[in-house]
Amino acid sequence: MGNADTKLHFRKAVVQLTTKTQPIDATDDSFWEQYWGEHVTSVQDVFALIPAAEIRSLREEAPSNLATLCYKAVEKLVNAADTGCSTQQEQQIVLNAVRILTRVIPYIFEDPDWRGFFWSSLPAGEEDGHGESMPLAHSLIHALCDLLFCPDFTVTTNKKSGPDKHEDLQSIDSCEFIWEAGVGFAHSPPHVPNQDLNRTEILKLILTCFSQSIYQPSSDGTESPNRWIAVFTSADNRHALPLFTSLLNIVCGYDPVGFGVPYNHLLFSDTREPLVEVALQILITTLDHDVTAALSEMEEATVPDNLFINYLSRIHREEDFSFVLRGFTRLLNNPLQQTYLPHSTKKVNFHQELLVFFWKFCDYNKKFLFYVLKSSDVLDILVPILYHLNDARADQSRVGLMHIGVFILLLLSGERNFGVRLNKPYTASMPMDIPVFTGTHADLMIIVFHKIITTGHQRLQPLFDCLLTILVNVSPYIKTMSMVAANKLLHLLEAFSTPWFLFSAPHHHHLVFFLLETFNNIIQYQFDGNSNLVYTIIRKRQVFHSLANLPTDCGSINKSLNKRGKRPLVRQHSSKSHHGSQTMEGAQPAQPAQPGTKTATLAAMPGLEKMTEKESAHPTTQQLNELTTSATVNGDLVGPVSPTSLVAPAAIGETIPQDVSDATSSIPKGTSIQPPTEDHNLPAVDELKISDKEESEVEGEESLCRWPGEVEEIEGDNKTLLLTDLQPAPLSLTTSMPNRPESPALSLKSALSDSSGPSTMSVPQSESAGSALGGSAQQWQPSSGWVLSWKNKLPLQTIMRLLQVLVPQVEKICIDKGLTDESEILRFLQHGTLVGLLPVPHPILIRKYQANAGTATWFRTYMWGIIYLRNVDPPIWYDTDVKLFEIQRI
Repeated sequence: MGNADTKLHFRKAVVQLTTKTQPIDATDDSFWEQYWGEHVTSVQDVFALIPAAEIRSLREEAPSNLATLCYKAVEKLVNAADTGCSTQQEQQIVLNAVRILTRVIPYIFEDPDWRGFFWSSLPAGEEDGHGESMPLAHSLIHALCDLLFCPDFTVTTNKKSGPDKHEDLQSIDSCEFIWEAGVGFAHSPPHVPNQDLNRTEILKLILTCFSQSIYQPSSDGTESPNRWIAVFTSADNRHALPLFTSLLNIVCGYDPVGFGVPYNHLLFSDTREPLVEVALQILITTLDHDVTAALSEMEEATVPDNLFINYLSRIHREEDFSFVLRGFTRLLNNPLQQTYLPHSTKKVNFHQELLVFFWKFCDYNKKFLFYVLKSSDVLDILVPILYHLNDARADQSRVGLMHIGVFILLLLSGERNFGVRLNKPYTASMPMDIPVFTGTHADLMIIVFHKIITTGHQRLQPLFDCLLTILVNVSPYIKTMSMVAANKLLHLLEAFSTPWFLFSAPHHHHLVFFLLETFNNIIQYQFDGNSNLVYTIIRKRQVFHSLANLPTDCGSINKSLNKRGKRPLVRQHSSKSHHGSQTMEGAQPAQPAQPGTKTATLAAMPGLEKMTEKESAHPTTQQLNELTTSATVNGDLVGPVSPTSLVAPAAIGETIPQDVSDATSSIPKGTSIQPPTEDHNLPAVDELKISDKEESEVEGEESLCRWPGEVEEIEGDNKTLLLTDLQPAPLSLTTSMPNRPESPALSLKSALSDSSGPSTMSVPQSESAGSALGGSAQQWQPSSGWVLSWKNKLPLQTIMRLLQVLVPQVEKICIDKGLTDESEILRFLQHGTLVGLLPVPHPILIRKYQANAGTATWFRTYMWGIIYLRNVDPPIWYDTDVKLFEIQRI
């Protein structure tokens, strides 16, 4: 009853404030003290007792009273920072002032006329004690930072001083009070739950101050930096270093499981998790504020450096990197842990913030990125990312999670060590709804990517270019590929090379270029261990012949577009056997978003050509030039192909000229792969069949999606492609494309361009970003010249030569030995070599991620969308007029 009475008193004070149209005197202490007293004891009470409508009414009808409320609250915090707050009553005053500001500030930000309010000076007589008037925002941020290192309130003091000898917060060395051991601090302070709660409330107010960004459109965000973050991360904040270190160590040192006692999270409340979550959100928002990138040289001098970015980029000790990486892997893998007792271990849900923080860490500290890549721990980052990608692929409310996961893999794939690490065998540690397979982490990545493309939500289609670019980047280092993964890759090529798909949008052929480049890299550099892929290429050789003979006349193009959906994709045994399509035990299929789920809209993703830059994986240009006309025998390093040596893809029945001598190496067990002695038309190998397990795994997977032959007819002339089996009325991404010339000029800038077909195409930004794969082609029509312009660049020489050499010999073995399964064929291919028989190997080309304004805007929008949706207790920004994104219900 007493608690209800105190809440009633607080509510009456709020009503008095909101109903009085006359200004209330700032010196009326008896009135203002009602808000900081012990009437309310939780932030939930403050949010419940101060309704949004009344704050807006106060802002519009009695603005002076709202201003005085903010002044008085900041005054209480400044006084507490000056004198300390050791008693329970003083601490309650501070917490209530913090809660009221957290409630009110979003409504100040949503009104453009009020945004300059906190940057005005304090009224006379309410300065911060330094004899000069400073903006209210400076006073507030500095007071809050002082209070985050206040003995007996947010930190534990080491000195035993009585109440008369309380430490002065202005003279305290906060570096001695860092919250947790880790980077730059070896001492682990005692854990006091109340201090965690107090830190959390203060940090949530700081985060609320930073949120001014979400009340401005994304176009404004790049022009005007966030002044709140600038003050917090500048040298004027004397606590910048200990604050950064405390936040980093709190996050990376957190262990949700603790000693592993089952169900301990149900018996005891964890005060550390909310603190870790808000600390993580503070870190990613401060690290997103890279003002130097967006400002001119003249403006840079007036804007202070971001010390948080500075400190992060200077971390360099191996033990610090180890501590940070262990924190990332522990927290990212936590939701994936399996136990015998259901729900017996605590699961954290801030994996999206963790992935953004990991991205920022790698972006600003390249030494950390290289440290991650040189250890096998990078696979402990990869596996949870693949898990989340696979799990979220059908949920349109988690499209942002899909993007950040793919961006991180694109960043990692630009480094050789990542591709090498993928060869480590994968042992299933968590249930995923993918086919059971025996293979490496590279196989896992290919299978998950196939799942995303074939059964993901249609809004993921703009990511297909990125997914295949990742595969191209790692392909030269994949030593062995499982049969399941090989079939998945060929399945993608089979779907993407269908004529109506290639002709339905101006950039669909890029996907075929990426897949062909992946196959070429593996054949040229990792042929020895990839007999499964070679065997699959031989089985599906008709796909390559169809590509080489793709029709280019206008009649055939129109016929292909008009007949789409009429020709089913051929599948064998899919109706006879389904046991191979079983997924891992305990796996749950990816689920769409629950009705009513809230999601934040995202900024447009820039095109791939804006996000990546091409780089040769070979040592230097000079060394490459010296090796232009030569190739090593083992294929480890080769010179670039000269433009004159490039041979057009041979049509069926034609002989492909040999670029190198026919010298062959001997093969164990008396078998050898010889060049063909006569022209072959590559007839079908009808005797070959893949084993039931592997065939049904692939076909069971294919039956989950609509492939090109099964796409429903779409009304009108809209050429939107549906690759996925979605809800009855799938959402299509549409955008109008500018008219293009009939034969766009594709310049061959260097010999490298032939192995990088997609990158030589200049696709307008609006097409690549907005439409990606699902765009409307109402204003664009394929022409014969356009098809010829890229068909002649298809890198088919290597694969055609492989087929020309191997198919006759495989047929001969089948006929001579009467083979009916693949085991002998695989054994033959395993012991074979194509040294001296293939065209001169092309140089390895890596497409590395490069920072750009488009992805920076996307990250800012995504990050604040997460923070908005995750902060529901209290709902800080709920029902406010946010401009950076829109909140939608699924």
